[in-house]
Amino acid sequence: MPTIGIVAGEASGDLLGSHLIAALKQRRPDIKFIGVAGPKMMAEGAQSLYPMERLAVRGYFEVLRHYWGLLRMRRELARHFIKNPPDLFVGIDAPDFNLGLEKMLRRRGIKTLHYVSPSIWAWRHGRIKKIRRAAGHVLCLFPFEKALYDEAGIPATYVGHPLGDIIPLEHDAEAARAELKITQPGTVIALLPGSRQSELDCMADLFVKAALHIAKEIPDAQFLVPLITRETRRKFEQAIYRNNAQELSFKLLFGHAHMAMAAADGIIVASGTATLEAALLKRPMVIAYRMSRWSWALMKRMGYLPWVGLPNILAGRSVVPELLQDKATPEALAEELLKMICNREQVAAIRSQFTEIHTQLRQNAGEKAADVVLAQVS
Repeated sequence: MPTIGIVAGEASGDLLGSHLIAALKQRRPDIKFIGVAGPKMMAEGAQSLYPMERLAVRGYFEVLRHYWGLLRMRRELARHFIKNPPDLFVGIDAPDFNLGLEKMLRRRGIKTLHYVSPSIWAWRHGRIKKIRRAAGHVLCLFPFEKALYDEAGIPATYVGHPLGDIIPLEHDAEAARAELKITQPGTVIALLPGSRQSELDCMADLFVKAALHIAKEIPDAQFLVPLITRETRRKFEQAIYRNNAQELSFKLLFGHAHMAMAAADGIIVASGTATLEAALLKRPMVIAYRMSRWSWALMKRMGYLPWVGLPNILAGRSVVPELLQDKATPEALAEELLKMICNREQVAAIRSQFTEIHTQLRQNAGEKAADVVLAQVS
């Protein structure tokens, strides 16, 4: 029975992993998957040796607080896979964790594949040397990435993004509102402050205060807030009470992020995979992000692209506003979103650009990734 070691570090990696596993099982139902998996991967049959949430830490100084625990976890995983060698190890994203693990395993003769190119095109270009030592093959989600690996002599395949396949090219806002039982007419705003507890610590109050400013201009506005864990929901509820925003029409959801964004007239979203989801749903958005000041200072020094949001990076221009760190104020978030959703021409232009991006990413990613994996395992 072939075995694939597989490690995902957060919700987006769990989604990628689940589609890869499903595509592989259709062709090789005998393959066993073991490593670190989230609920979607486990639903497809993956065995998880550790809770995935232990890897879901973002920000340089935030990672330092968990450093020794993450290091111990990586060593224990390496010992497990060296003692029980898989036919292939697949690291899904989480490059700071997975590339080190892949390097250890590759030294022992275990084949390695890294799924999701680290953002070498945005910052830390020198990391490509580490990738060469760690990964026998890289699966790229975005079309411009493969050329970077070809130039560096690293085997790579562009597979597209599973979200491009999952999300329909057209989405009906009214149907989404009916599904979420939104019966009152009026403006609907989706708020996505992040999936990690550390992100809620930095942004829950910011998003609640932005909602208060929006409600001053649009009193009947309804706010959809998809959150993936009880802890992140608790943090957002605390922010509502801290800011005396109980009278606003908040609808907190467990999951259902796609549905919430599809139902919305506009979105305020933390930088990350959710910005791509919002783009594929063709919704106007404002991208926001805050982190600790030290983490922000380090990121600014290493960054060399003018954008951090995937919609703008893929378009190669500023399609939607990005308000980061000190520029991410409640007033600015509300002002930018209201200005955008009230401009029909701008909304139409955004929809056109996002449709172009969607078509480009729609590549049947799970099947293409499975082709590469099976070539390594066979």
